[in-house]
Amino acid sequence: MAQFFLFDHPLIQHKISMLRDKNTSTKEFRELVHEISMLMAYEVTRDLPLTDKEIETPVAKTTAKVLAGKKVALVPILRAGLGMVDGMLSIIPNAKVGHIGLYRDPNTLKPVEYYCKLPEDITDREVIVLDPMLATGGSSSAAIQFLKDRGIKSIKFVCLISAPEGIERLQNDHPDVPVFCAAKDERLNDHAYIIPGLGDAGDRLFGTN
Repeated sequence: MAQFFLFDHPLIQHKISMLRDKNTSTKEFRELVHEISMLMAYEVTRDLPLTDKEIETPVAKTTAKVLAGKKVALVPILRAGLGMVDGMLSIIPNAKVGHIGLYRDPNTLKPVEYYCKLPEDITDREVIVLDPMLATGGSSSAAIQFLKDRGIKSIKFVCLISAPEGIERLQNDHPDVPVFCAAKDERLNDHAYIIPGLGDAGDRLFGTN
């Protein structure tokens, strides 16, 4: 079963509460998603390998720790995942960014990929898939599978709010993909919205209905 990491940091929990509030403006909502994503990036990258490097401080030579060359790529699921990119980039500024877009076929109800643009060296990178909401898990699972089909082996999934149904779906479909989440909510309603959730993340990020 995939590893599941639930963030309990007070700053993250405080900002998630503000994010949920229906009275939070579009501007504030964007800023909060940026800030929460930035805070989550700290833990999501905890296992990046290090190596020794000889450097010279103003006082003396020393052996210091630097990243061992494991490169990172961020892949937001369009469109709501875009809101998490800048926060992550503020911590991992050298990461490359790909994009993947999905829609649900009205007849088969299966996710269909309509857009995918990835860095050329994506298979050499640790890929962090971003989507604020993990509801049914259908789109997230499909996006991860589309990436695997392109030869990507090292994948993590990061979301802000999750439902038990979505977590179970990802863990069953992709037991090798760790899931990082800021809040685990109660359930899905009859329209597949997370309860209590925060509404439609894309609409609240971009001011649409």
